[in-house]
Amino acid sequence: MTDVTTPPRKVRGISLFSGGLDSMLAVCVLRDQGIEMDGLVFKSPFFSPEGAIKAAKHLGITLHILDFTETILGLVRNPPHGFGGAMNPCIDCHANMIAAAGAFMREHGYDFVSTGEVLNQRPMSQNRRSLDTVAKSSGLEGYLIRPLSAQLLDPSIPEQDGRVDRSRLCAIQGRNRQPQMELVQRFGIKEFPSPAGGCLLTEKGFCRKLRDLFDHTDGIPEVRDVELMKYPRQFRLPDGGRIIVGRNRDDNKRLKALAAKENRTILHTVNIPGPTALVIGEIPESDLQRAAAIISNYGDKGALTEIIVKVITPTETKEVTVQPLPRETYEPWML
Repeated sequence: MTDVTTPPRKVRGISLFSGGLDSMLAVCVLRDQGIEMDGLVFKSPFFSPEGAIKAAKHLGITLHILDFTETILGLVRNPPHGFGGAMNPCIDCHANMIAAAGAFMREHGYDFVSTGEVLNQRPMSQNRRSLDTVAKSSGLEGYLIRPLSAQLLDPSIPEQDGRVDRSRLCAIQGRNRQPQMELVQRFGIKEFPSPAGGCLLTEKGFCRKLRDLFDHTDGIPEVRDVELMKYPRQFRLPDGGRIIVGRNRDDNKRLKALAAKENRTILHTVNIPGPTALVIGEIPESDLQRAAAIISNYGDKGALTEIIVKVITPTETKEVTVQPLPRETYEPWML
């Protein structure tokens, strides 16, 4: 009689995968000991999965994409652990991502969740206390592995029971990238991005616009209005109106298309070449006149002192004649 034994089940991990070098190396370190690794990336108005998609193809791993928009908007409105240097709720963001990854892990039968975090690489979000807070807040204590720094951290349950060989994990810490470069050579990684934040919530110029939107919105803003914060030239006018002013032909074309699609108010000059302005939300007549005067000053007015501006609202189209507003007048209204 032949003795037939069931082969051991293959260990499987799901790794938070931004597409940055550390997330790529975390996958490689675990895959190097025979663990089947997939990636998980989140998308929102503040960060894109495009880099992760490219990096996943380079490594040949399956990548799952989850929408994180509702969660991150809630965290920006009310971050339990506060913000970083701008409007980035990094600790709460990581904890919620890892919690979502934990739910995905349980639903799809993975053994653990991993990340590319490196101890003390980022002073606020990757110190020992922050890493422990994220693990605890996520509800994934014991099943969260940071393979690049694992030997400096408490062992996870898969390390303790032998599913993951702790001796083959790393002990990297700090901001020196030399250990990562050595792993790049070891694993033959040919393409990887330069270190960068990649999240708009860390960019102070963008966050000035976003903070103004939150300050003038009850509850959570509409996603479509959050997306509009990516246009650089924006104004909060004295009586509460807000406008976006195009910087070039492409901006103007996109703003006009958006106004037509979403039934928004838009302004553009008639008797001179000039920018288009899109109104966000409601705007009083006083600010509508100011908006017309602002775009008149940006236009190619030459010696003209009176400019005709067409105003297209959801209910009417009209023309107003204004004098260009001097830059020193409207500059304090710029966001």
